[in-house]
Amino acid sequence: MKVLISTDIEGVAGVYHHEQARQGNPEYERARVLMAQEANAAIAGAFDAGATEVLVNDSHGGFRNMPPDVLDARARVVQGKPRYLSMVAGVEEGVDALCMVGYHSRAQGRGILAHTINSFAFASISLGNQELGEAGLYGALAGEYGVPVVMASGDDVFISENRALFPHASFVQTKKATGFNSGVSLSPEQSRQAIRAGVIEGLAARANARPLVFQGPQVVTLRTQSPMMADLFCQWPSFERVDGVTLRFSADSVESAVRMLNCCSAMSSMLR
Repeated sequence: MKVLISTDIEGVAGVYHHEQARQGNPEYERARVLMAQEANAAIAGAFDAGATEVLVNDSHGGFRNMPPDVLDARARVVQGKPRYLSMVAGVEEGVDALCMVGYHSRAQGRGILAHTINSFAFASISLGNQELGEAGLYGALAGEYGVPVVMASGDDVFISENRALFPHASFVQTKKATGFNSGVSLSPEQSRQAIRAGVIEGLAARANARPLVFQGPQVVTLRTQSPMMADLFCQWPSFERVDGVTLRFSADSVESAVRMLNCCSAMSSMLR
C-alpha cells in the first residue's frame, strides 16, 4: 500500500495568523515545525496501517516549509515549485490513498485563515456549479488518477465544507474557528495523536472509499478579489469576462483547470 500525505499549514493546531504562515518571522519558524510534526503523525499512522511506502507533499506557499531533517526518515518528501500537480504531486506515482493534513476552508468562508489557492487573487472557484476549496480541487485532481481521499484534518469549518465530497474519509478536527484569526485548538500533542488515529482509521476503510471524479471537460468560474486582477487574467485569451470580477474558462480536465489556476496565481504576483 502506497500512501500520499499532502500537508498544508493553516489547519495545523495552534496556527491562527498569517505571520505563522509566512516566511521571514519567528512565528513561522515555530509553525513550520508544528506542520512537520503533524505530517510525522500522519506518516506514523500510515505505516501503522500497513503502508509499504509513504510520500509526504509539502503543500503550503513556496512548498518548502517543513525542515527535511525533522520529518520521519521512512517517508520520501515532495518539495519545491512550480510543479504540475501542485498540492498532490506524487499522486502520479501510483499511490493507493491520499491524506490531507493541516488543510483549511475555502475563500470567503468563516474558517481560520480561509482562502483558495491565493488569498490575494481568488475570491471563489467553481467547477460547474460546485464551489470548491483546495481540498475539493485537489481531491478531484487525485480522483482523475483514481486515488481517493481517505483522511483529512483541519478546523470545523473545513470539515463541514468537505464532508459531503469525501463521505468515506476520516476527518480530524484540530481546532474550532471563532474568527478568521481566532479559534480554540487542541494541543499539538493531542492533535498529533488524533491525526495518527485518523489516518489508521481512514486507511482501514480504504476499500469503501471512492475517488472524487468530475466527468468530462470542466467549465470553471473564477471570481477575483478585484477588477484589476480580472483585467490581468483576461490577457489570457482562454478567459471569458462575465462581469467586473467574474471570469469563465473551459478545461479538458481537472488537471488542466488546476494548472491554469496556478498560472493565474503566479501571474498575480505582478500586481503585488
